[in-house]
Amino acid sequence: MKVHLRMLGCRLNQSEIDMMARQFEQQGHTITDNPDEAEQIIVNTCAVTNEATRSSRKLIRELNRANQTAEITVTGCYAQIQPDDIAIIDGVKRVVGNAEKSGIVTEITGVEVEPFDLEPHARDVTSAGFGARTRAFIKVQDGCDNSCTFCVTTVARGAGQSRNADEIINEIQYLHQELGYQEAVLTGVHLGSYGYDLDNRDGLLELAQRILLETDMPRLRLSSLEPWDLSDGFFDLWQDERVQPHLHLPLQSGCDATLKRMRRNTSQAEFRQLMAAARSKIPDVRITSDIIVGFPGETEEEWQISKAFIQEMDFDGLHAFRYSVREGTPAAKMRGKVRKDVKKARIHELLEWASRQENRFAENYIGQELPVLWEQVSGSSDEGFFQTGYTHNYIRVQTVHPRVLTNLITPATLNTVKDGVANVSPVIE
Repeated sequence: MKVHLRMLGCRLNQSEIDMMARQFEQQGHTITDNPDEAEQIIVNTCAVTNEATRSSRKLIRELNRANQTAEITVTGCYAQIQPDDIAIIDGVKRVVGNAEKSGIVTEITGVEVEPFDLEPHARDVTSAGFGARTRAFIKVQDGCDNSCTFCVTTVARGAGQSRNADEIINEIQYLHQELGYQEAVLTGVHLGSYGYDLDNRDGLLELAQRILLETDMPRLRLSSLEPWDLSDGFFDLWQDERVQPHLHLPLQSGCDATLKRMRRNTSQAEFRQLMAAARSKIPDVRITSDIIVGFPGETEEEWQISKAFIQEMDFDGLHAFRYSVREGTPAAKMRGKVRKDVKKARIHELLEWASRQENRFAENYIGQELPVLWEQVSGSSDEGFFQTGYTHNYIRVQTVHPRVLTNLITPATLNTVKDGVANVSPVIE
């Protein structure tokens, strides 16, 4: 059977799709990048914004038009909160909520999936798509116990639940030893809360320590971490060079009054202290963040306070979003809605600043050698193959080289930077 897999949204959605791909392949099925030839299509949707739900609907319809004979299974956050809206879209065979998502492969194939382990096996994983990935997104927890007033994720994903640590360790070792992945990225809806449901406030720290001790994965990266979740001594993890020096710490606003309305468990003072600690402990660290512009009640004064603090934090890149109403959240009922033109002007200003920051960070390394994991070949010329990858501190790089470097970690000298992407010269012995 040929299966086409698609996703929108966060890295957690990517990790879930990657897991499904491995499960299908484990049973002997083929993952295809071409929806036209698929018998089954699975879409993992997003609902974090109204635009995300529109994009999810659009993707489902496009896939149905591309292949009207395939059965489409829709899952993810949009499927969780508005299943009836999805069920009536042409081509949709089944709508699966987040709680039942792990059983999709079994439901489609009728065969129970096997756990990944370290025992010798004869599994044939030959897919040119998912099987050839260089970074593995590892789902270590799901759900969220926070109560941010703008977020629908708690409704869509439910309470926080941590995966068994032994299972995670075995999966990571399998992915490196058997499939050749060079980097594991730990993901979750609320990653920093790993272990909280097991009464362990140091759960993520201890999990990362075990991964470093018990697996051979060359690179370990952590995805988004809420700033209030980090244990004492957490930044000591980066004493091991396998832990990649990139932190994504969502701030959402730089104004304490706005943060209070958002119900974010941080403040300017606490976040400032966290940033200072991270930069003092982690060499070459790149720190990025999320910002919501135009949250209800964000006056011009609050925006100026927020902007000044964001610039003070000197972030090395931002994901910035205009606030959009999500029905069912407390913020949807708040007064003081910000006009669209005001939000548009504010986010334009912020994104221009963030773009300069991204370039500035990469330019600091011009002339230096940094380790690069090469991920993709996008084309070729008489001079060689067009290739892209990421440095340890998550600078996107590109080169033209006569040899295909995919899935290799090599030093590379940064030469020039444009639009946040560095042109580099790989150092190949």
